[in-house]
Amino acid sequence: MSATQAHPAPPARPAASGRLPARETWRALYAHVRPHRAPVALGALLTLVGAVTGLAQPLAAKELVERLGDGGSIASVLLVLTALVVLGTVVEAVGAYLLNRTAESVVLAARRQLVARLLRLRMPEVERTSPGDLMARVTSDTTLLRQVTTTSVVSLATGSLTLVATVVLMARMDPVLLGVTLGVIVLIGASMGLVLPRISKAAKRAQESVGEMSSVLERAFGAFRTVKAAGAEAREARAVEEAARTAWVHGVRAARWNAVASSSVGLAVQVSFLAVLGVGGARVASGAVSVSTLVAFLLLLFYLIDPVSRLVEAAAQYQVGAAAVARIAEVSQLATEPGHDGPPRAQGPPASVAFDRVVFRYRPDAPDVHRGVSFSVPGGGMTAFVGPSGAGKSTVFALLERFHEAGGGRVLVDGRDVRDWPLHELRAAIGYVEQDAPVLAGTLRENLLFAAPHATEEEVREVLARTRLTDLVERLPDGLETVVGHRGGRLSGGERQRVAIARALLRRPRLLLLDEATSQLDAVNELALRDTVAEAARTTTVLVVAHRLSTVTLADRIVVLEAGRVRAVGTHGELVAADPLYGELAATQFLAAPQGNADASKA
Repeated sequence: MSATQAHPAPPARPAASGRLPARETWRALYAHVRPHRAPVALGALLTLVGAVTGLAQPLAAKELVERLGDGGSIASVLLVLTALVVLGTVVEAVGAYLLNRTAESVVLAARRQLVARLLRLRMPEVERTSPGDLMARVTSDTTLLRQVTTTSVVSLATGSLTLVATVVLMARMDPVLLGVTLGVIVLIGASMGLVLPRISKAAKRAQESVGEMSSVLERAFGAFRTVKAAGAEAREARAVEEAARTAWVHGVRAARWNAVASSSVGLAVQVSFLAVLGVGGARVASGAVSVSTLVAFLLLLFYLIDPVSRLVEAAAQYQVGAAAVARIAEVSQLATEPGHDGPPRAQGPPASVAFDRVVFRYRPDAPDVHRGVSFSVPGGGMTAFVGPSGAGKSTVFALLERFHEAGGGRVLVDGRDVRDWPLHELRAAIGYVEQDAPVLAGTLRENLLFAAPHATEEEVREVLARTRLTDLVERLPDGLETVVGHRGGRLSGGERQRVAIARALLRRPRLLLLDEATSQLDAVNELALRDTVAEAARTTTVLVVAHRLSTVTLADRIVVLEAGRVRAVGTHGELVAADPLYGELAATQFLAAPQGNADASKA
């Protein structure tokens, strides 16, 4: 890519308040159901069989009434009715269990896919999206798939078939009474067209509010000590409560419209029953139909409640599920990195690094952070990056790791553009210690092995000694198996930094990136880590962003950045004499080292 190439356009952003077209929604739903077609089909068949056995009951009742009128035996009819009730109940129970089990499998698969994709999101996507909202899509949104992808689909199919079968039987018994029934049901059912969109709108807003609530909680727990130190507990609680109340308001609104939809079914059947009873009674009196026919028709009318209720419930669940599907589908529009099984341990000599007229900005509407940055670092040794805040020092590391892509120019590792490297191979060659030195929840051993899961016990002991962590491990109640708490809360800031450095060194990288890696260390441990870094620089290329003079003076070369450009490159002595900015930084910004340490570092 040339240095003059324009900044790439960011990937298309999902419409956060949008809704997928009906065809796309059904396509997405089918994608979730497709791996589970067989159990869903079997569950649908069992549900349909249960519905058919129920449909036969009014016919058996008609036969019973006719035999009573003729004085015939009713024992066989009662036996058949009992068998139909028992069979229908058992078959529907098995079908319901199968569908519910499949629904849980659908949710599990959706969560697996979402988590796998979310963990491969490109850094710009993560930085633009609230983590709490992303977590809500994995938790609450996938839960809403449970019903819509199985029970609702089956209810739609079986309810439609049962409704058609019931209407056919009614038509054979008496078309006039059927006309009365359908007239009432269609009149009341037309109102459902106004209710269902309201359910969808309220459900989607409620889900978005849950995501907002998760974001507020994630912010509070992510800076828990800051919240407490600032006395902001009540304010944060109010922010969570506001989001929770918004979710409650829209959830209640959806429940209200759901209640209207459900009660409409009962109202339609009750009004139909009264109309059929009046018209049917007149037709019995006129001799147009028999009493047994009227009784059977009324039973079918009540039986009609079930398929109509299934259809209404399926439609309501579809509205809720469609909102969840849209939010889940939005994640598929976010740009991701290529997947891989995990980075191997680095192999090979120290890596060389070069920036060739690199231009970069974090957002299209933001100013350039790098404005033609160029420098080269040979393999091995230590190079320090210094400069005022905002000069683009940490951005050098972000571009090397390909957390972000350069908008122009080239970033080279071993003379090869980082965009030409397979991403997992590039990162396998790099050990990276971030500015805030994050420690993950879990045990100390899990943290150390996080980037090098196959490291041996001997390698672990060696890196513990190099980073002055041996005494810490001996003090901890369970040694390496001690749980360090959320974000390493049971460790001090300096201990977390040493753990992060040990984690990077255990990987045996070809290129080690240290971003303010010793900022929270005391003088004794900082001096020890300086020796560790100096030792690592004999076999690894070390790049360090530092504000401590004692660290910078160790470097073989120093790159001075200012306003997104390379101002000067040289050793500490050369830059103090030749570059006024570096001289000012050395005198004011760097933490002055004791004279003995400084002299020792220059020796």
